[in-house]
Amino acid sequence: MSSTEAGANVAGATPQRAQGLLFGDTLPDLDTTTGYRGPTACRAAGITYRQLDYWARTGLVEPSIRSASGSGTQRLYSFRDVLVLKVVKRLLDTGVSLQQIRSAVDHLRERGVDDLAQITLMSDGASVYECTSADEVFDLVQGGQGVFGIAVGRVWREVEGTLAEFPTERAEDDAAASGDDELAQRRRARHAG
Repeated sequence: MSSTEAGANVAGATPQRAQGLLFGDTLPDLDTTTGYRGPTACRAAGITYRQLDYWARTGLVEPSIRSASGSGTQRLYSFRDVLVLKVVKRLLDTGVSLQQIRSAVDHLRERGVDDLAQITLMSDGASVYECTSADEVFDLVQGGQGVFGIAVGRVWREVEGTLAEFPTERAEDDAAASGDDELAQRRRARHAG
């Protein structure tokens, strides 16, 4: 967003370029085959498993490494997914409706900023605004619109620190990914014998 578009509603702004670090397909420094299971993603983002499940089923934040594909399979969330989960949680905590958050997330998937650390999401409790400079934040607050801000770069560092304490999992190493979980093994043994 240019400085002339300060305070433009995230859901209504014009898409300009791909969201490289937050939503895009290219994450230069992150391993896209290693991720975190649902319970770990919940702890890192500060949400319940019920929220995680609902957001995945409704397409708000889907696991990008591996989605659930039947009984016994585990979703696997990337670092980026956990970051988005935490941002969504913070927006919910400010009173922004899930519908507005969904619009903002959809918009940010289409439009982007090259340097994620420079994004600040502002909210007045009803709408979400994207600011990429201190002047834009100031203009938005000066206009009486923004009452809560989320510096995405800071959230990135928080999530990075939290996830460092939890184990990761490789998508191809998990037996559940191939449908060979414990339950499947028991079913095969029962049918074979």
